[in-house]
Amino acid sequence: MTPAAKTSPPWPADFVWGVSTSAFQIEGATQADGRGPSIWDRRCLIQGKVAAGDTADVACDHYHRWPEDVALMKALGVDAYRFSVSWPRVLPRGRGGPNPAGLDFYDRLVDALLEGGITPWLCLYHWDLPQALQDLGGWTNRDCAGWFADYTTLVARRLGDRVGHWLTFNEFSVFTMFGFAIDWAAPGITDREAHLKAIHHVNLAHGLAVQGLRALVPGARIGAVHNRQRVFPEGEREENQEAAALLSEHWNDVFPDPQILGFYPPRTARLIEPYVRAGDMARICQPLDFFGLNHYGPIFARADPGWTWGYAWGDAPETRVRPEIGWAVFPEVFRDELVELTRRYRLPVFITENGCGGGSDAPDPTGAVNDPHRIAYLTLYTEAMKEAMAAGADVRGYFVWSLLDTFEWGSGYGQRFGLVHVDFKTLKRTPKASFDWYRALIQARRGQ
Repeated sequence: MTPAAKTSPPWPADFVWGVSTSAFQIEGATQADGRGPSIWDRRCLIQGKVAAGDTADVACDHYHRWPEDVALMKALGVDAYRFSVSWPRVLPRGRGGPNPAGLDFYDRLVDALLEGGITPWLCLYHWDLPQALQDLGGWTNRDCAGWFADYTTLVARRLGDRVGHWLTFNEFSVFTMFGFAIDWAAPGITDREAHLKAIHHVNLAHGLAVQGLRALVPGARIGAVHNRQRVFPEGEREENQEAAALLSEHWNDVFPDPQILGFYPPRTARLIEPYVRAGDMARICQPLDFFGLNHYGPIFARADPGWTWGYAWGDAPETRVRPEIGWAVFPEVFRDELVELTRRYRLPVFITENGCGGGSDAPDPTGAVNDPHRIAYLTLYTEAMKEAMAAGADVRGYFVWSLLDTFEWGSGYGQRFGLVHVDFKTLKRTPKASFDWYRALIQARRGQ
């Protein structure tokens, strides 16, 4: 047992320890067995949009190697696995006739997880909109909310007899902001009106999906995954403070506020009003069972009139970079966010992503993969989570991003977040030192 695990105070007996992945980032097999193209398949073909020209055509080849990955989870000892379903794998055109081979794949995966004593947490959308729907306007088209509701119905009817934990979307703010206001993600649009439409239509899709899941999966535990990070102005300039305030609203509030509290935050409410129809807010604000939080660190903002909304990403203070990690880390911001979430939304919180990237993870001459930077980061953040719980935060579980090194969107394969190293040429899996650290932490909870 590692020293960190020995010295940690005991965790609640029912605390959920897990790992997370997403379909596009690990499955590969992008043209296998009837899968249709997604907006991220298209983006990978555009020169300069993904580092080194990387694609997810193979990724971790989880589509074929899932038994090995489930075995790794069993060896790790996790309670739960958060994964996503690929919309274009089960509905190649986004609507219409389903793809039996795609549905069969998720049948096999869910069955194997349950047989291994691992609870499946199913996320319906992790950024891979079918390209056929994008050709019809995607999230700027109000009809997309209905298409998502239909897709939800298909998946719920197929897997709802075995899956009891459901998440509608992953990181609403990331894929809408970076897809429709800042060209950092698919579909790569930079337009204020498109951004506002996407925000509202995605919110509506979430509400319709929750309604569908309640009707089709009795007793289901339903939530959504939000990225929330405090936004600080870069320096003391007044214009940077205003930029930070607007970015904070777009990043932190425009999804959980209407979904849980029933209203849009003030700066957005008047701008989004033209796209809101009678009854929309009631459809969006559906009862939820938990709040999924993805958190890595705070954001620093600066004013830049050349960007769509006049805000841009700033730089964190160099004084906060931890040499042993290589990142500027702020575990106290994580602690405070957990306390604030409990106060503001009054829902149990599950950390659905937290982790540390690095481009240097590689086997040493003995074949071992040592990643002390990740262990240092995870130690700081799990201890901050424990402090938040002691201060009243209602935190019920923690999922590390990620089980495997993955295709990391615009960074391609240049960032490694996994507890398991993947050789992207041979696809060999090698558990890292952090894998052993996390397993020891889980075992300590169980008194093993």
